[in-house]
Amino acid sequence: MTALPSALRAPADASHVLARCRELVRPALTEAVARMHPWVGEMAAYSFGWCEVGGTPAVASGGKGVRQALAVLGAEAAGAPGRAGVPAAVAVELVHTFSLLHDDIMDGDASRRRRPTVWKAYGTGPAVLAGDALFALAVETLATGPGGPQAVRVLSVALGDLVRGQADDLLFAARPWTGPRRVRPEEYRVMAEHKTGALLGCAAALGALLGGTTPSVVGALDRAGRHLGIAFQVVDDVLGIWGDPAVTGKPVHGDLRERKKTYPVLAALDAGSRATRRLAALLETGEDPEEAAALIETVGGRSAAMAEARRHLAAVEAALAEVALETRAVDELRALLEYLVRRDL
Repeated sequence: MTALPSALRAPADASHVLARCRELVRPALTEAVARMHPWVGEMAAYSFGWCEVGGTPAVASGGKGVRQALAVLGAEAAGAPGRAGVPAAVAVELVHTFSLLHDDIMDGDASRRRRPTVWKAYGTGPAVLAGDALFALAVETLATGPGGPQAVRVLSVALGDLVRGQADDLLFAARPWTGPRRVRPEEYRVMAEHKTGALLGCAAALGALLGGTTPSVVGALDRAGRHLGIAFQVVDDVLGIWGDPAVTGKPVHGDLRERKKTYPVLAALDAGSRATRRLAALLETGEDPEEAAALIETVGGRSAAMAEARRHLAAVEAALAEVALETRAVDELRALLEYLVRRDL
């Protein structure tokens, strides 16, 4: 990715930030999962990458822990110790994992992080049950901790938005590529904020809330996370078409083969040229994804996506500048932002 705002080039190392936050959160997350029914807890542990089917310790790595890091950094940005944000980190990680379990079922995805998804490994019914249990545990974690009712309200707003975003995403698949009912880029932007940005914003906001800060700081961090979510999703869309499979773990042009309505595609179709008519025909049939990718780039879909990502990164910076935050935590937040949006661009 080119021309990132200079403020994002922070000296903090994102991998160190993520590792530090995971180390801080892991004991509490492990303890929470241990309270679950043993069978359901095994599925949860499998989804975190801690074990294989049957409970044998796993050699596969789990996720990066981005949302739990945002919760810890939200507390630290508000001037509190990172441990104040741990209950928020546990709750958002549980909710994120719950959403992945259900998303994989809805999307029919058979693998995640190069392993069978939970529904493929254990069955659809058990995976739904495990997701429900993770959601319930997330609510319990916040309700019984400091700032309980207010923290649960913040989480419930994010959950409502997440469901709206998922609903829109599912409905987009049935809409035509062209004509008055086609999906517009601005509709996609709203969907991405809800589906991806809401929980990122919730993580940072909850961390700050549990750190005892003011509503203005909580609101600014929530907005920053939501804009980050849009930028992250748009960059992910670019990688889904042009990313290096060795980095993304996905085949080149994978999103085009699956006929996904991603931001570069929608921006290209909005251009309204002769090339977009050819592109729409290719998308309708799923034929020749290589030609489709070339057409998207030719009519400006890729450049429009990167411009959209940069706009939302600038909005992240604006939100962080609205309030007084602890400098080191903000530097680490910026390192995390750069890590999330650069990847292999």
